[in-house]
This record gives sequence, structure tokens and C-alpha cells, in this order.
Amino acid sequence: MVWSATATMLLTCLGQLSADGQEAVTARTAIKEHRFQPAEIRVPANTPITLVVRNLDPTPEEFECKTLRVEKIVAGKSEITILLRPLAPGRYRFVRDFNEATAEGDRR
Repeated sequence: MVWSATATMLLTCLGQLSADGQEAVTARTAIKEHRFQPAEIRVPANTPITLVVRNLDPTPEEFECKTLRVEKIVAGKSEITILLRPLAPGRYRFVRDFNEATAEGDRR
């Protein structure tokens, strides 16, 4: 996993093929002071992903990825788990919908 300290979170799928029946890869990020930490994560393409989002702030956040049609509320001081289907190689941008100016991310 590779993350950078920006408001956007990028989830980046690397161009690797996975075998049928492969177990999900677990990726984690946290929201602290309304920013993703880390803000970029790299996971294998074509592999199911379990994404754990922990909100360290006392206020709720809305975690959203329009491309993947994911939109979840993360209560303050709690965490959620999002199950993602195997994804093609590419970058997938996530934002904190309550404050897109300071929290966004990407998946590779």
C-alpha cells in the first residue's frame, strides 16, 4: 500500500491478474482532521477488495466514490467495511462528501 497525505484518496489497481477464487485483499485508511491518512492505496487489479475506513474525528463523514457507486456514512470515532468487487486496472477517486475540498482519495 502507498498513501500520500492529501484530501483525496486514490485507490489504484495494479495491472496484475488474479486466480479464480482468490480471497479479498484488505486495504485500510483513516480520516483524521478531515483528511485521509494515507490518501493513496495500491492493490492488485482483478481481486476482491475489503476496504476498511476508520473515522478518527468526532464528527461523521460521508465516504463516496461516484465511479463505483459507493456512498457510506462513517460515524465519528467508528469504522466501516466496504466490500469491492474485482476492479480493472486504473485509478478510482474517493472523497469525503461532507467536505470535498479537504478530503479526497484514489485507488490504484
